[in-house]
Amino acid sequence: MSKLRLGVNIDHVATIRNARGGHFPDPVRAAKLAVAAGADGITAHLREDRRHISDHDIKRLAREIPLPLNLEMAATEEMLEIALCHKPNACCLVPERREELTTEGGLDVASARGHLGPYVKALKGKGIRVSMFIDPDKAQLDAAAEIGADIVELHTGAYCDAMGAARGTALARIAESVEYGAALGLEIHAGHGLSFETVGEIAALQGIVELNIGHFLVGEAIFTGLESSIRQMRVLMDEARGIARSDASDAKSA
Repeated sequence: MSKLRLGVNIDHVATIRNARGGHFPDPVRAAKLAVAAGADGITAHLREDRRHISDHDIKRLAREIPLPLNLEMAATEEMLEIALCHKPNACCLVPERREELTTEGGLDVASARGHLGPYVKALKGKGIRVSMFIDPDKAQLDAAAEIGADIVELHTGAYCDAMGAARGTALARIAESVEYGAALGLEIHAGHGLSFETVGEIAALQGIVELNIGHFLVGEAIFTGLESSIRQMRVLMDEARGIARSDASDAKSA
């Protein structure tokens, strides 16, 4: 079974910093801890209102972090200019409203093909992979493929918030979208709201290549430390994929 990549979103380290101003806690330091803990990539969302990650954070992340950088951004001229300047490994286009607490729902690619298409072309023209953060919906998957996206990140928030039978229904919808999107030639990622409790069933979907997780890991870090929270998430993801931990294997062989 294939290993599932973990992208660690460090936005909310910056949120805590910005609550008091100054330089602490440093999200770039958090990214370096994520590298040490076994993350496969770093994700950061540069919002129009700069409520957490700042322009200087993005500059430092691009310069100092050896892992691929996934820049989440709205499809605006300002963000395009920043992305083309720093050339992250990937840009994930997301919906953005000032009044929201966090990203609410996926991007409506189907209704915004004309607007999004030029951004996809400009980013790909500079060798930047392009992702669309979308709800698990066939129409959105079709639209993402049509405008040339390389990747879709399926919004898992509805699944994480659901209870009982509703969670099973939400999982089935995600599973169907994973299979459908992969058949279109899209690389499938997923994220939003995932925790130790909810990650297993999502990670077990073999067509998903990467999970992006942030808020839960930063919150858990208050109690156990950031490296510990990331390592535990990595263990749960690997267990869901049926991948034995190397330290367990080593212990048996000894």
